[in-house]
Amino acid sequence: AASDLQRFPRPTLAVDVGGTKLAAGVVDRSGRLVRRAQAATAGADADALFEVLVGVVLEALDGTDPTVLAGCGVGTGGPMTAGGVAVSPLNIPQWRDFPLRDRLAERLGLAVWVDNDAKALALGEGWQGAARGAGDYVAMVVSTGVGGGIVLDGRLLNGHAGNAGHIGHLIVEPAGRRCGCGAYGCLEAEASGTAIRAVTGAHPRDASLEVRQRTGTLVGRAVASVANLLDLRLACVAGSVALGYGATFFDAAQAELDRSARIGHARGARIVPGGLGADGPLVGAGAVGWRGLGHDVGVR
Repeated sequence: AASDLQRFPRPTLAVDVGGTKLAAGVVDRSGRLVRRAQAATAGADADALFEVLVGVVLEALDGTDPTVLAGCGVGTGGPMTAGGVAVSPLNIPQWRDFPLRDRLAERLGLAVWVDNDAKALALGEGWQGAARGAGDYVAMVVSTGVGGGIVLDGRLLNGHAGNAGHIGHLIVEPAGRRCGCGAYGCLEAEASGTAIRAVTGAHPRDASLEVRQRTGTLVGRAVASVANLLDLRLACVAGSVALGYGATFFDAAQAELDRSARIGHARGARIVPGGLGADGPLVGAGAVGWRGLGHDVGVR
């Protein structure tokens, strides 16, 4: 098992840090995920959670010395400081200003690049997914939380501290629920798995047809605002809630997008499932690593 990595020319380690699960894998230069492992996001404090993450990485490597890899890319929830030096994921209260990049680099002996998980997905979708060949699009994760990454003119937008693309904090219900960020009516506070569980008292997978349709409608509303603002015509949406709700979600989202994106340059914008499926977060994290190493992933 450990020796099978020898078949790939110095692949990169990929790490995805989510509010529900931690995952790690190995991504080769073609964007293929060749190994993966995962565990629940759990730990009494910051250091305990970090040790769980390291355990997932070691399980994915299955005895392979990490230093034989080319580097490591990480996708994690935000916000964070520039370059992912310190991360404070809203859905992971154990980590506030946690030095994830340097801690991983020290433990693994690898160069590590960290970016927002939805920005990582945007890289992956443009590299090998549903946005391949597109120069302007938004990629989204609708899961435990809601995140986004925006590509314009073939370039992934970063913003002042690397947090550009937080579509989950567009206001979609002005009189809505209080969000973890402190505002009211954010998309994340209304359409994330966390919000659905809070409102219904049940696991998001057990949501009614009405809740599934409303979730899609709210995502479509947010995408319409982005399309209107930024002159883009494609949204790729992944994550356990969006993909789990399937056609019910996407039909409702497209209907709302059609209704709300009426200005000429946004009319006809499409919202589609992410092309990488469940592998998207790790392929995206791998893309963060490959881009950091100077490899062409199709998005600057």
